[in-house]
Formats: sequence, structure tokens, C-alpha cells
Amino acid sequence: MTHHAKPRPFTLEELTAYLVDVFPQIWSRGDYSIDDVGPMSATVRLAYHPDHLRPGGTISGPAMFTLSDLALYVAILHELGRVKLAVTTSLTINFLRKPEPRDLIGRAKLIKLGKRLAVGEVALFSEGSDEMAAHATGTYSIPAKGDEGA
Repeated sequence: MTHHAKPRPFTLEELTAYLVDVFPQIWSRGDYSIDDVGPMSATVRLAYHPDHLRPGGTISGPAMFTLSDLALYVAILHELGRVKLAVTTSLTINFLRKPEPRDLIGRAKLIKLGKRLAVGEVALFSEGSDEMAAHATGTYSIPAKGDEGA
């Protein structure tokens, strides 16, 4: 018996192009990029910019939250394809240490991908650090077939 990996609906380049098309406001300045996608996973980068800092010289909580949410969305789309109406139903983030003022990397892993819900986690790291700066868990609602909004 042979097992074949499920074909992904997007290559990395196709996924990036799709996201720029359906969600241009998040990509317009060039702050975010997709470093990698894999089975049930995605790695997304927030490029360092002083606008992302909070007092004290660390990356702000809202910037970290956005990166976590985006990384989960990318992982879900990589699995499901053109489902732009998948929406966040919950996202919880634990801030573990102050991230350095440099690129922030979000590594998302989907824990469960069902017909109507996706559950995942994201580990955030400052570029070059092995210590997690934050950990997020999130749930997305997946639209019923025919309601995808593709």
C-alpha cells in the first residue's frame, strides 16, 4: 500500500500573490512576508521597522498579535486554498519575553483542521534567537462549502 501526500492548493508564490490580491492592506508596506509553508504549517515574518516598537524599544503587542493571526491564516489557506472568508473566532497570546528590535518570526502549526473550525498555535521568535518571545493559540471559523467567498 502506498500513501501519497495531499496536494497543496498553492505554491508559496501563488499563495503570496493570492494574499496580496485579497488582503492588500496588510502587504502594501512590505512589513510581512511568508518565509515557508509546509503541511499544516507556515512561517511568516514581520520585517523590523521602528513603527512596530513600543516604549522601551521592544516590538509592540499589537504587532505580535497581528503576526500570530496572519501566520495562522496563511497555514489554513495553504491547506484549504481560496477561502478568504475564513475568520478568526479567538486568539490568545502569552507574552513570554521582550522581543528584540529586529525581524519577528511567527511559526504556525495547525493542531486540527476540520470542516468548520481550524485550531492552531504560533511560536514567535526574534530573528536569530532560540527563545520564544510569545506563544499564541487561535481558532478560525471555516465557511461552509459554497460560502467561501473565493
